[in-house]
Amino acid sequence: MDENRLKAIPLFSQLSDAEAHRLSAFATETSLAEGQIMMKQGDYSTELIAIEEGTADVLRDGQRIASLGPGDLIGEMGLLSREPRNADVVATSPMRVIKLTHWEIRRMSEDTIERIQQIIRERQQAGVGDPAH
Repeated sequence: MDENRLKAIPLFSQLSDAEAHRLSAFATETSLAEGQIMMKQGDYSTELIAIEEGTADVLRDGQRIASLGPGDLIGEMGLLSREPRNADVVATSPMRVIKLTHWEIRRMSEDTIERIQQIIRERQQAGVGDPAH
């Protein structure tokens, strides 16, 4: 995938060009239909999803707790916590997303992994965390 598209996602915007280039080699693009369930409450987090186009709702116990759109992330807290997801995420429009599995991220250099984790921690402290982790 094009590394410039990856760097357009806020989480990855601070990566160096070399880091973004390497990460873009592992990223996959997926299209989703409106109504498609992206993540289920209670499942374990196995991937990080960045929304490139479209919208989704985060539902905890059937109640909407957040709406997500372009640039938002799903699953980033699971990269750190390895806990079950606490909400469902359902596409509310056709979507285009970028996915990275834990396995793909682990293949990155230690410096890149630490940099991604640091950005996630900063987002969490600023209250910009993933409500579905």
